[in-house]
Amino acid sequence: MMLFSGRTHPALAEEVAKELGIDVVPTRFDTFANGEIFVRYLESVRGSDAFVIQCHAEPINESIMEQLIMVDALKRASAKRITVVTPFFGYARQDKKHRGREPISARLMTDLFRTAGADRMMAVDLHTDQIQGFFDGPVDHLFALPLLADYVAANVDLSNTTVVSPDSGRVRTADRWADRLGTPLAIVHKRRDPDVAHEVRVHEVVGEVRGRTCVLVDDMIDTAGTIVKAADALFEQGAAKVIAVATHGVLSGPAVDRLKDSRISEVVITNSLPVSKDRQFDKLTQLSIAPLLARAINEVFSDGSVTSLFE
Repeated sequence: MMLFSGRTHPALAEEVAKELGIDVVPTRFDTFANGEIFVRYLESVRGSDAFVIQCHAEPINESIMEQLIMVDALKRASAKRITVVTPFFGYARQDKKHRGREPISARLMTDLFRTAGADRMMAVDLHTDQIQGFFDGPVDHLFALPLLADYVAANVDLSNTTVVSPDSGRVRTADRWADRLGTPLAIVHKRRDPDVAHEVRVHEVVGEVRGRTCVLVDDMIDTAGTIVKAADALFEQGAAKVIAVATHGVLSGPAVDRLKDSRISEVVITNSLPVSKDRQFDKLTQLSIAPLLARAINEVFSDGSVTSLFE
């Protein structure tokens, strides 16, 4: 087993390596004056079971290209099997066409990795389950639900808690949460403006939230527009407290200011993406998914069962 890391989130790769009891393979990275990326591994990878970790974080297109080049270098250096590990999978929201003349960029992503030489993919909480079918090979879809739900269960009174989906697309995820925590489920109905990116209009709340602690669950917090407006709708319906929970803290643009200024009590995310010091704030709690990734990598390496981690 050999573990490789791109430059986007080396701290997470080091945590995973520590959990596995191995070292991240030393790698030379160079960026030429025109922006081209160069990669060279500083030790032999021939015959290895290679795991390439890269979070698709800002600058996202560079981080994706860097991982593609890393995979190509492994293929040409005779690695036996190459597994692409993407804690946050870029372009996952573009998994279907909403209107004509639009791309399905998530499919393009999987095609690129397959062409580069990836034999297997591993990701945490994909935006939609169907993305697993885009890649022509095994896909290990990991879930941060146990980690996040256990944290919530240890910090709130579940007898007075309602799990809330911030939109109809997250209902299935929220339902899993409600089953695990044994709580009621509520849904915030919203409508996006198809012509304005990130513009959300909240309509109504379906479910009992008055006087209760509401746990808003989503796969990611990007600009925080959806989660903050959903929280406002819950408070309008009499919610006593709102906690926002998401696997991926993208935290783009105005997200940090929106969350700091909102009435949300706590924002809980994982370290699937790096959060720079200037984007950290008092309400933010970040949990590590390194143990989850390490266990999954070990199961793949030993031909064990990744599914058993969630049963």
